[in-house]
Amino acid sequence: MRIRRGVPAVLGLTLLAACSSGGGDTRAEPSAAAPSAVPLPPPAPVSCEGVPAVEVGDADGLQRALGEAVPGQLIRLADGRYEGHFTASAVASAEAPIRLCGGRGAVLDGGDVDSDYTLHLSGAAFWQIQGFTVTGGQKGVMVDGGVGNRIEGLLVTSMGDEAVHLRRDSTDNVVSGNTIRDTGLRKPQYGEGVYVGTAESNWCQIIDCRPDRSDRNVVEGNDIAGTTAESVDVKEGTSGGVVRGNTFDGAAMVEADSFVDVKGNDWTVEDNAGTTAPEDAFQVHEVVDGWGRGTVFRANSASGVPGLLVNVAGPREMREATTVACDNSATGAEGGLSNVDCQRVR
Repeated sequence: MRIRRGVPAVLGLTLLAACSSGGGDTRAEPSAAAPSAVPLPPPAPVSCEGVPAVEVGDADGLQRALGEAVPGQLIRLADGRYEGHFTASAVASAEAPIRLCGGRGAVLDGGDVDSDYTLHLSGAAFWQIQGFTVTGGQKGVMVDGGVGNRIEGLLVTSMGDEAVHLRRDSTDNVVSGNTIRDTGLRKPQYGEGVYVGTAESNWCQIIDCRPDRSDRNVVEGNDIAGTTAESVDVKEGTSGGVVRGNTFDGAAMVEADSFVDVKGNDWTVEDNAGTTAPEDAFQVHEVVDGWGRGTVFRANSASGVPGLLVNVAGPREMREATTVACDNSATGAEGGLSNVDCQRVR
């Protein structure tokens, strides 16, 4: 069992992007107020149609457009390579989101895998990110304190660490329909596909010595392969999220035991399919007392699993608080369905 206990030390958060791979660390701490407990409606699917649009064709123009973005604006990327680290921090609304769109031929290139975040949503709210390619950098897409954002249809590939990370009380975001490949090129133990929250060992460094309440986030319909760590890693301190309809390939996992590892509370994991798990397909752990509770597993399947489809690897109280529906398919799991009895749920 490999439980990731930390992430690389990153002091503070980017407010201004360095549009080259060099330069010093220009980070400062944004507000870390507790998130709202009131769920927001899910962000609408992204549309890149409409005029007028801010048409962008180079790295300087992109950073300028991000810095000047206002609610309701469409920023459209032309095909080409955009080298640097780019930050968006504007706050829009559900009724007037900011859209950042491009085709696969528009490539945000963060350069060296020891460098910074290629695309950073720092305190940004109601952004819709769609279609283009994110490559290079230490981390691909980092969301810090983000609310109501939708990250959809990207190709995120060749990261030093994880591909997409929702952190610092990022709530009500959707990560949907992305293709994620080849993470962990810097350190394999940090090579998750989608990472939600902050490890307890880093709470004091990242989030004022308290749980990271990155709640009610949805990870759905993504194609995740080539990750050296979990396809989806759900950290202690997070609650109420959904991992749905994703496909996983664990053939490259050298620092994980499962496609999905849940350590938060009240998550739903449903309709996912995976192949070539290193040990189990799905796992639940208790890293902090009282966490790792209330997960519901429905209609998941996998092939090439040497262990269990669902392994609730914790105390009896945690097993009793986990629901494994009988409609999960254990056909491809040599160890069977689960170490808890299945239940018939609607």
